[in-house]
Amino acid sequence: LSSEGYGFLWNNPAVGRCIFGKNETEWVAESAKELDYWICACDTPAEIEQHYMACVGKSPMMPDYGMGFWQCKLRYMSQEELLNVARKHKKLGLPMDVIVADFFHWTQQGEYKFDPKAWPDVPAMCKELDEMGIKLMVSVWPTVDPRSENWPEMMEKGMLVRTERGIRTTMQCFGQETFMDPTNPATREFVWSKCKQNYWDKGVRLFWLDEAEPEYTVYDYDQYRYYAGTDREVGNIYPKMYAKTFYDGMKEAGMENPLNLLRCAWAGSAKYGALVWSGDIDSTWECFARQIRAGLSMAIAGIPWWTTDTGAFHGASPDDPKFRKLLMRWFEWSTFCPVMRLHGNRNPMHGFEGDFVSGVGSFGSGADNEVWSYGEECRKIMTKYLMIRERMRPYIKSVMEDVHEKGNPVIRPLLYDFDKDAAAWSIDDEYMFGPSVLVAPVYMEDATERKVYLPKDAEWTDAFSGKIYTGGQAITVHAELDEIPVFLRDGADIPIKG
Repeated sequence: LSSEGYGFLWNNPAVGRCIFGKNETEWVAESAKELDYWICACDTPAEIEQHYMACVGKSPMMPDYGMGFWQCKLRYMSQEELLNVARKHKKLGLPMDVIVADFFHWTQQGEYKFDPKAWPDVPAMCKELDEMGIKLMVSVWPTVDPRSENWPEMMEKGMLVRTERGIRTTMQCFGQETFMDPTNPATREFVWSKCKQNYWDKGVRLFWLDEAEPEYTVYDYDQYRYYAGTDREVGNIYPKMYAKTFYDGMKEAGMENPLNLLRCAWAGSAKYGALVWSGDIDSTWECFARQIRAGLSMAIAGIPWWTTDTGAFHGASPDDPKFRKLLMRWFEWSTFCPVMRLHGNRNPMHGFEGDFVSGVGSFGSGADNEVWSYGEECRKIMTKYLMIRERMRPYIKSVMEDVHEKGNPVIRPLLYDFDKDAAAWSIDDEYMFGPSVLVAPVYMEDATERKVYLPKDAEWTDAFSGKIYTGGQAITVHAELDEIPVFLRDGADIPIKG
C-alpha cells in the first residue's frame, strides 16, 4: 500500500523475498512456472483496501460469539478441568463466549479425536457449554504420526507432504510426523471427514488450526513437494488451503459463517474464515510493542480478523508482579482488538513426567491463566475491561458488518481514515478500532501517561473523562495501570465508560 496512491499484490505463493531499497523495490520468487501480480490505483488507502479485498475475498460475517471473550491456556488436561473453569466464570458473572481445548488432547497426532481417558463424554461437555452460552474450540495439528490409525491410508493415497530424498519425516515433535497435504482435494475431504466424525458431530463448532506454516523441522525448501507443486513453487499457499479444508467442510455441514483460528495466512485466507494470531511470542514489553505494529500490518495486508496471546505465550509466571503489570496493559489493549483472547503458557509448567515419545497422555500443562489467577487488583482491572467489551458489542457488530460487506479492516492505522493528514502517515503506535474509536495503548513498563495524536478534521472525546479535544494536535494523556487512552470520534455514542 503506497502513499503514491496504489496497491501492489505479489500474487505468487512461491518461497521468495521482497527487498525495499532506497531507489527500487525488488520482488523475488525462487521457483515459479509464471509470475502474477496485481496493481490497483485509487485516491485513498481505504479505496485501495476495499478493491483488494474484493479481489482476494472478504471475510464472512463474524459470528456473535467471536466478538466476546475467549478463554484459553496451555492446556486444559481434562474435560472436568475445562468445565470447572467455564462454570466458575459464569458463577462470578464474567462473560465468556469461547473456551479452548488446546493441543495434545488427542489419542495420537493425525487421529483427530479426544483421548477418552481425559475427555470421556464430549457431547455432554459441549451440551453443558452451550447451555452456558459458550462455544468449544479444539486444536487440530496437520501432523500425522506413523503410529496413527490414519497413517496407512493417508500414505497410500498421497495425502501427505512428500520429501525429495531421505525418510518421509517433516517434523519431529514427540514423534516422527509428516504433514498432511491440504493442496490435495482428497486430503481436505479426508481430514474434514475425520474431524466431522470425532468433533463436529459431537458438538464442537470451532477449530484451532495450529502449525499452519507448516513448521518444518528443517527448512530445506527444495526438500518438500505438494500435490500442487514443489514447496519452492507453492509453499506459502499451505495455510490458505488448510483454512479452506475446514471452511468448506463446515459450510457443507450447515454453518453459515465459519470461523477458525490459524497461526499463518496468505492472500485470500480471510474469505475462508481465518482468524490469524501472531504465534508463540514472548512476554516482554518489547514484544508487546511489536504486536501493535504487527496487527496494523496484518490489517492492511487483508487479514481483518487478528488476535494475540494476551500477555504473550512464553516466559511468565502469574505470581510475578512485573508480568502482572504487562498483562494488564495487554489485556486492556486486547479489549480493542478484533478478537479478545486470553492465552499463554504460564510458569511453572507441570505434568511432563513419563513417556514423551508417544506425544500423548503424559503431555503436561502450564500454570493457571484465568481472570482470577493474578490477584485481586488484576481481577478487578480485567473484569472492568471484560464489561467494556460486552458494552461495545453492538458497535463491534457494526464494524464486523462493514468488514464483511466492504472489506475494511477492524483495526487500522490512522492513515486509513485520515489520509489527508500528513502526520497520520507517520504514527504506528495508535490506531482506529472501526471508524469511531481511537486507541492509544500504553506499552512502556512504568508509564502512567502517554502522548496521543488526534487527527485533523474531527472532534475527539475522551471515552472515560468526557473531555473534548479539537483534532490536529498531540496531547499528553494520564493513564494509570487500569486506564488505556481511548477517544470517540465526532461525538460517537459508544458506552465504553458505562
